[in-house]
Amino acid sequence: MPVIVVANPKGGVGKSTLSTNVAGYLARQGRTVMLGDADRQQSSSGWLGIRPPEARPIVGWDASGSEVLRPPRGTTHVVLDTPAGLHGKGLKEVLKRADKLLIPLQPSLFDMLATRQFLDELQERRRAADLDIAVVGMRVDQRTIAAERLRAFAEGLGFPVLGHLRDTQNYVRLALHGLTLFDVAPGRVAKDLDDWAPICAWLDAD
Repeated sequence: MPVIVVANPKGGVGKSTLSTNVAGYLARQGRTVMLGDADRQQSSSGWLGIRPPEARPIVGWDASGSEVLRPPRGTTHVVLDTPAGLHGKGLKEVLKRADKLLIPLQPSLFDMLATRQFLDELQERRRAADLDIAVVGMRVDQRTIAAERLRAFAEGLGFPVLGHLRDTQNYVRLALHGLTLFDVAPGRVAKDLDDWAPICAWLDAD
């Protein structure tokens, strides 16, 4: 059972947006998906609570307790939305169970500096783990200097940048209805689906 973890110790970087849309993509592929929410704020769980019954099913899992890294049986894929401040023992436990780790990162200097220690810690820990790690730029125009700086920052630390998700209200509007880009007609969100193409390819890769 592949476990896909979305993590960044900094708050407000788009972890829940990325987690819910990853789950939405996998559900559209016909996977049996469980979305685990390890954040005390339970943003992803709240989103699932308003997901319409006619949408492709995604099962919720409150992963905020002590058994956070024991995924329930009966699913083909688990997506885990993690809390801000993840480091040390908590990070170690996540890396033990994760098959893929996605790091949402905004292109501001402050976000990159705040994430630097986390990325350094990952470099040390992933040597002992069979773990595929990648960065996704959040709320960024890939044609800008900021996008180039983010890519140079991440790749300079040894992490590939899969792509950049643009700053659009599509994510906000869909989230208000418990939906993702992958739950609506492709023509409505064509530009955003283009952004997601390399991320989806990475998710599908063994």
